[in-house]
Amino acid sequence: MFNIKTIIVDDEPLARKGLAVRLSDYPELEIVALCKNGAEALDVCRSQKVDLIFLDIQMPGINGFEVVQQLLTFDMILPAIVFVTAFDQYAVKAFEVHALDYILKPVDENRLKQAVEKVHSHIKTQQDQVHKRKLASFVAGITGNDCEDILKKLASGVKLEDKRYPESIAVKEQGEIIRVQAASIQWVDAAGDYMCLHCSDGKTHILRKTMKELEQELDPNLFVRVHRSAIVNTKQINKLVTQVSGEYQLVLANGQELKVSRSYRDKVKSALAS
Repeated sequence: MFNIKTIIVDDEPLARKGLAVRLSDYPELEIVALCKNGAEALDVCRSQKVDLIFLDIQMPGINGFEVVQQLLTFDMILPAIVFVTAFDQYAVKAFEVHALDYILKPVDENRLKQAVEKVHSHIKTQQDQVHKRKLASFVAGITGNDCEDILKKLASGVKLEDKRYPESIAVKEQGEIIRVQAASIQWVDAAGDYMCLHCSDGKTHILRKTMKELEQELDPNLFVRVHRSAIVNTKQINKLVTQVSGEYQLVLANGQELKVSRSYRDKVKSALAS
């Protein structure tokens, strides 16, 4: 079980000590400070990591709500806030400032237990989110995929694929093997059993490979299939034109025009919108 660094903030000494004694039944809660006012609580939060605050509302100087407002300006994750007060009229406002729970004095044992369980669930969720974001950043760094897109996949339960796409394609020409940079390929079309790689330097390289095999080597974030026998670099697309017949035609940056078949139309639209 992880330690939850906790502070208790109350201007009444007996209330601070009494709550600390009762929280000692929960060994995962590490009480790091007992604060007699809001200013002390803010100083503790500035000097060390705090996960949980049991916070009174009516205190001299800075009240409980003002403590939360100032914490929101700190460069830190807001600790879980559990208000502990003798007044029930602040409950609605407490949840408006993102309080996790609101306990009335005198504190009931079962009610305190419920609050601690809620804190457990909240912090675990936070830790899971941090872990997922770190994982997404790591995968994004390897694959070049968008971090937010990876997080959406994690949230929806989609399996992440750590697949890397080659930066260049090996092409055999006149007894030599040359490397064609994938990013330099503007578009590809099929000529029988061969693929013609049309590149930004004006050269066309002939590759003996099927369209399906080549498509699997090209990064789908950069290349899109537009026809049974054509693949296009999305960064080279200038515009998508709707013809009178209802068919679509791509116009590339170099002026090349390519027909978009109906079966790939939605995929092309999605690639252009992303």
